[in-house]
Amino acid sequence: MNTDDERGPSRADQASMRFDDAPERFRAGNTSDQFSGASGVLFEQAMAQTRMAICLCDPHAEDMPIVFANRAFRRLTGYSEDEIVGRNCRFLQGPETDQESVARIRKALETEDVVVVEVLNYRKNGTTFWNALHLGPIYNDKGELVYFFGSQWDVSDVRASRAEEQHAKEMARELSHRMKNMFAVISGIVNVTGRVRGIQSEAAEINARIQALGRAYETTLDEASSGSIAIGEAIRAVLSPYDQDGQRLDLRGNGVSMPFTTISVIGLVLHELAANSTKYGAWAAEGGKVEVKWGLSDDGESLVIDWIETGGPRVDPSAIEDGTGTAIVDRLLSTGRGSINRTWNESGLNAVVTFPAGAN
Repeated sequence: MNTDDERGPSRADQASMRFDDAPERFRAGNTSDQFSGASGVLFEQAMAQTRMAICLCDPHAEDMPIVFANRAFRRLTGYSEDEIVGRNCRFLQGPETDQESVARIRKALETEDVVVVEVLNYRKNGTTFWNALHLGPIYNDKGELVYFFGSQWDVSDVRASRAEEQHAKEMARELSHRMKNMFAVISGIVNVTGRVRGIQSEAAEINARIQALGRAYETTLDEASSGSIAIGEAIRAVLSPYDQDGQRLDLRGNGVSMPFTTISVIGLVLHELAANSTKYGAWAAEGGKVEVKWGLSDDGESLVIDWIETGGPRVDPSAIEDGTGTAIVDRLLSTGRGSINRTWNESGLNAVVTFPAGAN
């Protein structure tokens, strides 16, 4: 029977422990140490059944050779038992192996210490893998060092994920820098156009919207690589500048995350509501306040934002006329299959904004 067969062991194999006889043979050849009796049987079972690559090295033999390697170790490295036993573990190292990591391993062996280190190792076929090596001493009942124990775990996928995550963060920072520059350039063009054409007030309104978009995006770029963003950060970024004394805005929401493309729509909608409140609503009156609540709908299909104004000037609903801000909000929401329901109370506007949670 080939003990390194890639197929999983059968129940009969597991019961008889014959699918990997290396532990049994090792124990038979080391009857003088602690691997005897019930402990020996337990050792056989653990080493044969575990999927973790494990080896033992003899610290008393010249060059500290490997004296035992289980099947998981052989599968991981691609070497047969005859090619492993009797060799120092350094045969797994190669040109790109970090010598600082090797030095940490060497020091742990010299001081009989426990160490966990990630080291680049090489298989028999020349391919590399990142090995999370857990190394430590094994003592007998007399406290004498008998072996060094090494467990190997292929963490190549984990390392790749870390690298991708770091790359995404670096890209987000670069994108943030470029977007700031882009918004600054657009804002400058709008200002110049406004002065040349004598429409400074209109240019200021446009710039306010540009700045609101910039604030909404700037605080969320670090999360953009995940494709899902905590909407609360964007809401705070857009609305906080309107609450100059920190007493007139009450934000209440949970950790709802939304697609990155939703941010621009929500950011501009909230900006228009805030600008309207500053001119005509609660923030136009001393002591007026705005409460903003957000969360998912009961069916989880939509983001729901409640905009509630209190303490503002008395409102006559019959005198309300749709302006540019209203048209912008309605157009944005209809494009994204969202909606807004406005109710004018005596002390201000109460608006409920609904937007699909999976909108693109």
